[in-house]
Amino acid sequence: MQTRRTFLTLAAASCLEARTPRIEKTEVFRSGEGGYHTYRIPALIQTKKGTLLAFCEGRRNSRSDTGDIDIVLRRSRDKGRTWSPMAVVADHGPDTIGNPCPVVERTTGRILLLLTGNPGNMKENQIAEREPGGTRTVWISTSDDDGHTWSRSREITGEAKLPEWTWYATGPGNGIQLRTGRLVIPCDHNEYAARTHHSHVIYSDDRGETWRISSSTGPGTNESAVAELAGGSLVMNMRGHKIGKRRAVSRSTDGGVTWSPFALDEALVEPECQGSLITCPKHPDWLVFSNPAALTRTSLTVRLSRDGGRAWQASKQVHEGPAAYSSLAALKDGSIGLLYEAGERNPYDTIRCARFGLDWIQKAD
Repeated sequence: MQTRRTFLTLAAASCLEARTPRIEKTEVFRSGEGGYHTYRIPALIQTKKGTLLAFCEGRRNSRSDTGDIDIVLRRSRDKGRTWSPMAVVADHGPDTIGNPCPVVERTTGRILLLLTGNPGNMKENQIAEREPGGTRTVWISTSDDDGHTWSRSREITGEAKLPEWTWYATGPGNGIQLRTGRLVIPCDHNEYAARTHHSHVIYSDDRGETWRISSSTGPGTNESAVAELAGGSLVMNMRGHKIGKRRAVSRSTDGGVTWSPFALDEALVEPECQGSLITCPKHPDWLVFSNPAALTRTSLTVRLSRDGGRAWQASKQVHEGPAAYSSLAALKDGSIGLLYEAGERNPYDTIRCARFGLDWIQKAD
């Protein structure tokens, strides 16, 4: 009888634990391993077959934003618990290819990966000032086999970038496909004449064969993320550039072609750092947002909005210490994936993956 009672008690405890909202975490990339000095700039998506793809920049020789930088990838078939060996997706020799921004075309299952590049010996300020040899280019690579192999990068700079723009970045993070089928990639750029920073999107109505440029937001906006709401409107959440340590928000009612003047979201504190935004899988007017919720690159936090980003009703800290860029993904089972930079001494020690449900965000500590 005692044995049976103990078994029932343990079984009940196990069931209770299974129902308790929780978060699972794994390490995906560690700086200094695999032939790269540093791994940075994460991007996470789930394929049509349910595989998680974790992209990032492999910075070969230093932590610098320029130099010999490749795009690398690891895949997970079990929702982020284990990961495949690392593969190189894009390598432009000694030059920089980075800012991964993937999107899945739901009809074909094709994965499109938008990227930006520049000569490895040119820094951002040199490109912004149009020094000889300094330019920023836009590229696309695709996979039709669930991320196992990738096409050679194809340049689309002429479609995606205006001549008066200097610095340019895709994402980083994820693109989206609207209910109409349109592909939308969040981007940002610098305008040479005014020396100003702006966000915009590029969009495609032919599954990524050709691209168009939206109107710009700003000045004062930077790296951006975009999500579609239930009624078809879009919201773009943007890193600020010297506008007050708050996230900027703009909206579109025409599929991303034009954008409203931005407003600062006083609830979303930031240290001028990239953030991520997605629509919840089963609640099309609910949004999940992630960023370092502090004035320094620490305290990586996820927030939940049940009213399309007008307010944020719940939040949870994922990592208390140093943390920086992140990328959210809505998974097919209704849970949320998060690929993020975090460490104990600095934000760039590792890139980690977390998986949690909406119940975890909403549960009081």
